[in-house]
Formats: sequence, C-alpha cells, structure tokens
Amino acid sequence: MSSIALNGVAKSWGDSTALHAVDLQIQSGSFCVLLGPSGCGKSTTLRIIAGLETATQGQVLIDGKNVTDLPPAQRGIAMVFQNYALFPHLSVADNITFGLSVRKVPAAESAKRLRNAAELLGLSSLLARRPGQLSGGQQQRVALGRALVAQATVCLMDEPLSNLDAQLRQDMRRELRELQQKLGLTVVYVTHDQTEAMSMADQVVLLNQGRVEQAGTPRELYARPATTFAARFIGTPPMNLVALEADGRIAGSDVASGVQATQLGVRPEAITLAADGVPAVVNSVEYLGADLVLRCAVGSEVLLVRAAGQHAATPGERVHLRWAADEAHGFGADGRRIH
Repeated sequence: MSSIALNGVAKSWGDSTALHAVDLQIQSGSFCVLLGPSGCGKSTTLRIIAGLETATQGQVLIDGKNVTDLPPAQRGIAMVFQNYALFPHLSVADNITFGLSVRKVPAAESAKRLRNAAELLGLSSLLARRPGQLSGGQQQRVALGRALVAQATVCLMDEPLSNLDAQLRQDMRRELRELQQKLGLTVVYVTHDQTEAMSMADQVVLLNQGRVEQAGTPRELYARPATTFAARFIGTPPMNLVALEADGRIAGSDVASGVQATQLGVRPEAITLAADGVPAVVNSVEYLGADLVLRCAVGSEVLLVRAAGQHAATPGERVHLRWAADEAHGFGADGRRIH
C-alpha cells in the first residue's frame, strides 16, 4: 500500500492554467475519487500522478518518495482507462499478461499471477477469448486484471465505467470497491458522476476550475458543503440555494430564514410538508415512484422539496414547509460557507 501527496502541483499550457497549486493528501489503502465537471482538472491531476503529464510546478510523492521527475514505469502504479485499451488480436490471457511479458517476468510467475487475477475477477473460463467476444463488463474486468497482475500498490482509474449501461455500472461499482478493500489498494478514481463518488469513496476531492473546492468524506461534503458550488454539485436533487434579504428574510417574502447570510441552503430531503410553517405554493410535481419532487414558490424564490411518493400534491396547491434549524446552511457573498 502507498500514500500519495501533491504539494503545490500546478499545470499550465501557455496562458491556459489547468491546475492552480493543488495540495492533496491521499492515505495508503484508501479509495479517493476526483470529482467535478468537465474541464475542472481531474484528469490532468490523475495524469500528473501517473507521470503522463509533467507538472509546471510542485511535487508528487508516492509513499513519501518524490516521483515528480520519474517516468510512469518507475512509479509503481497501474492505470485503467475509459476505453480499456485492449489489444483486439490478443486473447484475454495475453491482454492481461502483456505488460509482464514486456518486463520479462518469468513464465511461471506470469502464469501464477494470471491464474490468481482471473480467479479473483471471474475470468477463468474466458482466457482464450478475444476482446470482441466479451461484454463491456467483461472487457472492464480484463483491463482490471492487467492492472492487478502488475502488483502495483497504486491503481489510477480514469472514468473506467462510463461506457457501461446503468445497471452494469452499478454492479461494477460494488465489485470495484470490494476488490479495492480486499487487496488494500490505493485507488485514485476520476469521475464526473457524483453517485459513483458518493457510493465508492473514502475521500472525495471536488475540483472546480483547477482548484480543490472541498476534500473530505462523502458524508462531510453532503452534510457540510464548504461552498455553494459544492452544495449544488453534491446531492440529487441538488441543495436549494435561495437569496436572502439583509435582515435574513427569504427574498420577496416575510419568512425569516434563521441564518444571517447572503444565501440560504437547504437540502430538498430536509424539507417536510407540515400543517403549519413556511407558506408556499406548489408550482410543479415530478413523480419518481418512491419520491415526489415538488417545486414550491416562497416569495420570489423556489424551493425543491423531496416528499414521499404516496403524497398527493397538485400544481397550484398551497402548502406549508418546515426544516430543522441545523439543516439550514448559510453562505456569504463569496459563495463560502458561514460557520
């Protein structure tokens, strides 16, 4: 197992800056997800850790060793790409052991590693097949197998499940997490999918425009978002952010928010329909089976409310909303959380 540290890592191409002095600590044996929208710098960060990109400034340390100037082959890492990068003319067995043959690992040792990886990934009966004869999930397992036989302590994954359908993606998320925990690998995983991040990670690093917006456990990012960006990016539906008057009232209403801030944040699932409370009007209803998502007007602002699916609500209905004081989040004019 190996820890990873980024100390002031930045990356620029001419006048374009992809990363701004990123500091990051990833614990040995943990599953770290780099999360964020397209162009936020997550893949660039991963490629710098891998040695596929060179940092403009800063240091990369793996297990305390400065690897900033080392080529990928000397960093003790394995990588799994979005497109699997399998050789179509080679069998599954040869695809998995290709890197071992390049490094001239003895045949007996190579066969042993192949056998162990195939058994672990359920590929033992498919070793003679070509990639074109496999499903997407099986191809993903072959790519993982290639990483496992390298016996690297760090595994870097760049959106490895994005080509799979929704159900298979869910199954593979569970398998990947179980595999990582069983082997004690340090995994750095890039995705723009918050469900992947929240369900798999020990640590989520949320990136925005080349900067770390917030880093912490999934629960920390959900329960105490550091910024309005984090508040809106994490959660489905995202956190409500409504404008407040100078005296703390919700804009366009007489409703006191309970916080002194520029914006009030409340999770849709933290709001309940009640006999009394904040008066609101239902604008629209989205039925999701177990849940309803109501768009409710309060003054000049709109609040999304996640209610039980059996609740009967119709557009135009007048309702009352409640939320606990500790579910109200205040954010300042700079978008940062007010503690």
